[in-house]
Amino acid sequence: MELYYTFSILIVLASFFAYLNLRFLKLPGTIGIMIIAMLVSVGIRLLGDSYFPATTKHFFDLIKEFDFNEILMGAMLNFLLFAGALHVNMSDLKEQKVPIMIYSTVSVVLSALIISVLLYYIAPFFGVKIPYIFCLVFGTLISPTDPIVVLGVLKQAKVPKRIETKIVGESLFNDGVAVVMFAVVLKMATDPTFDMSFTSIAWLFAKEGIGGLLLGAALGYTASRVMKKIDDYKVSVLITLSIVMGGFLIAQSLHVSSPLAMVVAGLIIGNYGKKVAMSEVTIDYLGKFWELIDEILNAILFLFIGFELLLLPDLNKQLLTGLVAIFIVLFSRIASIVLPWKFFDIFKFFGIKSAYNKGSLMVLVWGGIRGGVSIALVLSMPEGEYKNLLLEVTYIVVLFSIVVQGLTVGKLAKKVLEHD
Repeated sequence: MELYYTFSILIVLASFFAYLNLRFLKLPGTIGIMIIAMLVSVGIRLLGDSYFPATTKHFFDLIKEFDFNEILMGAMLNFLLFAGALHVNMSDLKEQKVPIMIYSTVSVVLSALIISVLLYYIAPFFGVKIPYIFCLVFGTLISPTDPIVVLGVLKQAKVPKRIETKIVGESLFNDGVAVVMFAVVLKMATDPTFDMSFTSIAWLFAKEGIGGLLLGAALGYTASRVMKKIDDYKVSVLITLSIVMGGFLIAQSLHVSSPLAMVVAGLIIGNYGKKVAMSEVTIDYLGKFWELIDEILNAILFLFIGFELLLLPDLNKQLLTGLVAIFIVLFSRIASIVLPWKFFDIFKFFGIKSAYNKGSLMVLVWGGIRGGVSIALVLSMPEGEYKNLLLEVTYIVVLFSIVVQGLTVGKLAKKVLEHD
């Protein structure tokens, strides 16, 4: 009943905030909900204890008990990734397969290293000393672009198709790499018994990553073949639900990446499955069902990101460090996109030629939006000396990324690419 009670309150608040946004703010839906939730959080912190202390305490307890890391990484992320992948055209991904592959692997690792080094050497100038290993923890959790935010923002941003495909494809696949990286680095930081040999780390990456891809392929293909035999939209919806929920349980038991599994399963069902197994009626119902699931869960996610402000001990204390981190993250985004392409371009690997110009580079950098995944990862850290510091810095970076980048990436794309 407690979980039902919590979700009931969140749904009521999300619907009310969505109405206020649509009626007055007229911002992109999820961003508007988050901003209203943040304004309410500020109001509660300033006036709550003075005017309605009992309600304030009850609401604080409710937010604290809501395990954001478990709910997002363990449940919501799988639904949202599957829903996003279901509507992605595989032929578009194939056209951009090399940049997507580079951005979701090499660029994530490179970004984490650049961020960690810069933060380690720059933070002391602002009175903050962070051990390098925790700078690396921050680098790994803030490097992946958030597929949930990116998919939501790009729906309304009207970014050119080739750029949108690169950003969406990268964000769908880089979670698996980033989550494994984060787990390894966090173990190194907090567990002195962890085996840090190359073989051990390589095996962990291979098992999580390749295992997730294979599981997703098996789930997507099997579901498509089963749906082909019945072609009933009600049963097809149930089958896709079972793929997401049951697939997560299988991934957990096999210790493979459930985000990667859901992306691959969604891509296969959304392309191969629609082609061979579904009538127009089934495709229509399935698309609308998962679009609705996507909207509802996104509303809850952004609502909670806004209310996360209530849980931060003292945001002002790390404001300067957070502002510095914003510039570090943006710089690392530029470097992690440009350097791999320069390397491949110089050595002519795979016959690659430079795939961007100045305009498209600016859109790729600005479209690399961070979001709930980064917050969930930092919240999963065990309690310790640096957790609150990294939480506050992460929140500032994510807030800037969603509000500033999210609201302006469409205008930027239109301006710099109109003559491209």
